Amino acid sequence: MKTLRGLTLATLTALAAAGFSASGGVHAQGLRAEVGRPLQQAGDLLRAGKAKEALAKVREADAVGGKSAAEQLTVDRMKAAAAQRAGEMGVALQALEAIYPKVSGAEQGQIAEQVASAYAQQRNNPKASEWLARAISAGNNGASVRQLQSYLQSASGDFAAVGREAAAAVASAEQAGKRPDEGDLLRLADAQKRMGNNAGQLNSLEKLVFNYPKKEYWSVYLSSLQRKPGFAERFNIDVLRVRLASGNLSKTEDFMELAQLSLQAGLPTEARKVMEQGTKVGALGTGPEAARHQRLRDLAVKQEVEAKALLVSQASEAQNFKEGDGLVKVGFAMVSQGDVDKGIEMIQQGISKGNLKRPEDAKLRLGMAQLQSPKGKTAGLQTLRSVKGTDGSAEIARIFAALGG
Repeated sequence: MKTLRGLTLATLTALAAAGFSASGGVHAQGLRAEVGRPLQQAGDLLRAGKAKEALAKVREADAVGGKSAAEQLTVDRMKAAAAQRAGEMGVALQALEAIYPKVSGAEQGQIAEQVASAYAQQRNNPKASEWLARAISAGNNGASVRQLQSYLQSASGDFAAVGREAAAAVASAEQAGKRPDEGDLLRLADAQKRMGNNAGQLNSLEKLVFNYPKKEYWSVYLSSLQRKPGFAERFNIDVLRVRLASGNLSKTEDFMELAQLSLQAGLPTEARKVMEQGTKVGALGTGPEAARHQRLRDLAVKQEVEAKALLVSQASEAQNFKEGDGLVKVGFAMVSQGDVDKGIEMIQQGISKGNLKRPEDAKLRLGMAQLQSPKGKTAGLQTLRSVKGTDGSAEIARIFAALGG
């Protein structure tokens, strides 16, 4: 548990101030001066960061005899604030538990949460769970309550419960057409990981990056995707492309690998652009390997010039093939070189010809190509969303659809 919601200074002092005016006079609620004056001083000391001195002033007010119920409630509220800030959790808990039966409705749920949080900080998880149940019964089921509940369940090793509750919250949001809470997705993915549910965790991580595309989430998701049983190595180039697009490509060897894979795939223009990007961010072109980097870039430029002349003849040859794979490959190379509409047409011809070795791969490349056309984005998203497969093609297609959408 990284943080637990506690009574904030602003909230606590506001509660305590309900019994006396800013000038120290007796408030309409009937706080006597001998009670209200030290409480006001305690509030001032809390705002100044002097919690221990504030607690001493609260005790001064508490020592006054014959306090009314309203006076005692105000004292207890300020005592909880000062004690918690002073690190005297036992005193804070005593005050909070005294407040609980004296309030009702939403405030009672908030106080119960504060008690649960304080017990959790003391590692008294059974008492924390008991008070958390009271908070929920009082209608307090906010994000901080769910976070504390998840922490307590995790601390007890009940990851199945964490997963069930997080999954229910995610499903509820999705059914309502809302974006799932980031914390719920994180808790669900963590619970699935701890229970060995790798497929479920991958699905949750996918939802996480699609809804909250943070750099660190992409890194975890893509690493998990590549470890998925049956994930085909031919999609490693696509993983590197996504890492580049999501800001997760920073190492020299990663830029070099993506450029080399692009050359092997017959995409020298992409290879050149990758090398230029690597140089721009300082990953390439420096250090003892700078000459090697330059040689690879020169090779990409040379092959790019040659490819422009070869593509026409390659397209003509592919038209005579029984299989449509050649047209798909040539078409995707055309798209890479900037001839997007002609390339899309060529890929579509390849798909129509049929006899494809990997039909889903062909749809993936068509969708990626269509996204690069100003007039084909909608069609590209539809194509990508239609890609199926268990070898990674479907996940890669969904990723590019998310990035392109």
